[in-house]
Amino acid sequence: MTANEYKRIANDARKTVLRMIYEAQTAHIGSNFSCIDLLTVLYMGVAQNLDKDLREDRDRVIVSKGWVAASVYYFLAEKGIIPKEDLETYCKPGAKYIGLAEPSVRGIEAAGGSMGFGLPFGVGFALAKKLKKEKGRVFVLMSDGEMQTGTTWESMLIAKQHNLSNLVVLVDNNSWQAMGRTKDILNVEPIDERARSFGWEVQRIAGHDYGQIEHALTSESANFPTLVVCDTIKGKGVKRFEDNNLYHYKELSREEYEEAMRDLSQ
Repeated sequence: MTANEYKRIANDARKTVLRMIYEAQTAHIGSNFSCIDLLTVLYMGVAQNLDKDLREDRDRVIVSKGWVAASVYYFLAEKGIIPKEDLETYCKPGAKYIGLAEPSVRGIEAAGGSMGFGLPFGVGFALAKKLKKEKGRVFVLMSDGEMQTGTTWESMLIAKQHNLSNLVVLVDNNSWQAMGRTKDILNVEPIDERARSFGWEVQRIAGHDYGQIEHALTSESANFPTLVVCDTIKGKGVKRFEDNNLYHYKELSREEYEEAMRDLSQ
């Protein structure tokens, strides 16, 4: 897929996710927009056998930063795994499509949202695939804030111990977490150097460059788990949202929604 094709898909995703979040009057628009380019390449270009049949030998995608559930639902709908009309029920009363990724939704492999849970799930899935000699890789999308948790580094040790070369972790490194700059809460940079010291294959890329994302996700390691540090911009795509942590939790006004939609329509 070309960069222009990825760009068109990602822009459509941002528009739909913007509308979903605005109509539901929920939050996390900044976090969603920082990783939509990563999810575009992952779901629409790289991950194999992610279709309505959900075959056993499929690649598995675990979204540890589960508060970007709106974006995940969008791509599940694009792949035909859930009905597109279900997106209209996002965070509506009684709907199963809540603001955190939950495995009650078809295509969600594991619960996401509690920081530090996604990588332990990913290690378990990858080890199971290795023991069963099952095809497919396991991709885990994490936030940079999750790199502060003990379960992350424990899981990285386990993954290296078992040489889980079928495990790929993407860190959405947008430099913010809920209460401030990640480096000011608990500085984990340089993430790439720390991960390399744990015996992982490590890459650092521009997280909005579709070519770099695709190359990183298609470069398979023969013996080691892989971590890709994706330097991103929180709120990418809308000027008001970009690098503005106000839009971690803020619900959108009609003025903000219309302004954002104009930005995305240019």
